[in-house]
Amino acid sequence: MTAPDIRLGLIGDNIAASRSPRLHELAGLQNARVVQYDRLVPQDLGQSWDAIFDGLAAKGYRGTNITYPYKEKVVPRLVIEDPLVRAIGACNTAIFDQGRALGHNTDYSGFVAAYRRLRGDTPTGPVLMIGTGGVGRAVAFGLVALGTPEIRLVDMDPAKARALAEDLRAAAPGLRVIVGEDAATAAQGAEGLINCTPVGMVGKPGTPLPATAMASGTWAFDAVYTPVDTQFLTDAAARGLQILSGWELFFYQGVHAWTLFTGLPLDEARLRADLLA
Repeated sequence: MTAPDIRLGLIGDNIAASRSPRLHELAGLQNARVVQYDRLVPQDLGQSWDAIFDGLAAKGYRGTNITYPYKEKVVPRLVIEDPLVRAIGACNTAIFDQGRALGHNTDYSGFVAAYRRLRGDTPTGPVLMIGTGGVGRAVAFGLVALGTPEIRLVDMDPAKARALAEDLRAAAPGLRVIVGEDAATAAQGAEGLINCTPVGMVGKPGTPLPATAMASGTWAFDAVYTPVDTQFLTDAAARGLQILSGWELFFYQGVHAWTLFTGLPLDEARLRADLLA
């Protein structure tokens, strides 16, 4: 076998269907580089996630992506230079450099890029976001960057929602942040409807919001991208909402991570076409 030019990974649970290996392999081909991108599932490897993470640099990995449920847990192991990423409190990308693990968040930048590609400068309006874990925190700060006037947070763990609310208020004093207990109630009057829970992904069927609660929505985003057509988005589309799929976040977070990993250029249109072929 040809030795890889660039060795990367993804640490997470339930990632057998992840398209990240393909994205980075295709990015490598554009640059005449052989990329090895490994799925690193703790249960499959018989190791804890932190033991896996701590051993990657010595094995020659340039970096790794981190996904559910480790985006917040990995933060204490990282050097995070960007104050915005420190405020988010979650990282999905780590670069190994001179004995350090540098933390980044391309979910944040990926969400902003995905929203602008679909809706341009159209205001978000008030937004309901269900799920305040790692990807939820990144998307919430993305909403701040997009000028969202009001964010309603709902989580099965109310303490997590309250903690995110405090961080958002500190970052954007003029922002109205509401913590709710029931998603359907919090959806009333919301223009944007967002799922940042794992509900709907392969192995976790269902939806976090009843279709009957989508009456006021104008757009919907689901962070889940396997499958792309989640019940949440299918219900939203049937009611005429503009749909932003998790695939778009996946694409842009991967593009931005590639830049961090390698600094090499990308033809984004070609990459998109190759991934969808």
